[in-house]
Amino acid sequence: MNMLVVEDLRAGYGNVEVLHGVSLHVDAGEAVAVLGPNGAGKSTLLRTISGLVAARGGGVRFEQRPLTGLPAHGIPLLGLLHVPEARHVFGQLSVEENLMVGGTPLPGRAERRAALEEIWALFPMLRDKAHAAAGSLSGGQQQMLAIGRALMARPRLVMLDEPSLGLAPVVVEELYLALGKLRQGGLTILLVEQDVQVALGFADRAYVLENGTIELEGAAGALQEDRHVREVYLGL
Repeated sequence: MNMLVVEDLRAGYGNVEVLHGVSLHVDAGEAVAVLGPNGAGKSTLLRTISGLVAARGGGVRFEQRPLTGLPAHGIPLLGLLHVPEARHVFGQLSVEENLMVGGTPLPGRAERRAALEEIWALFPMLRDKAHAAAGSLSGGQQQMLAIGRALMARPRLVMLDEPSLGLAPVVVEELYLALGKLRQGGLTILLVEQDVQVALGFADRAYVLENGTIELEGAAGALQEDRHVREVYLGL
């Protein structure tokens, strides 16, 4: 079943249109990657889905409900969370306080504490830093915190924008092991990732976005063998 459907989406900034009729879908339980060069419109796509950028045409549906025109603060309440690029954490708040902010949509304190225990189990290093200021964490720890904060609301679909950006390979491996556990638990993931090899090794399917349009799509394994992807993105 299509959980997320994007149809002929157009969006941009000022007089510049960045997305020129983008269409894609994500099925329940899938991990789908969006690949492409810098400036292709990948982040704009996620920002438009999550309501941070207004659509200029086309539409977005999540679990059959239209999202286009909804306020950005209302979309997470529907079960769709967006973790932007650059690890936006509240630096002066503690790790635990950051996570509890993420749990605000849950109905009560007991539910938030239960969700917190799930995050501690997924990212044990965050438990060890529970009372440290978030701004004092390493880049990898901040990325895990940003993802954990989104997961506190117990979403059904999470959009991740460049989760491996700037992280050491060993941290990237640790991060994707945690994401794999979330997939096994049934979480649906839409992923923008600059590291094409990592993305195609993780995702079920992928779309290649170039100049604001979808140029290629298919199973991740098939795209790994595609000549254009191998030459342009994998350097083979």
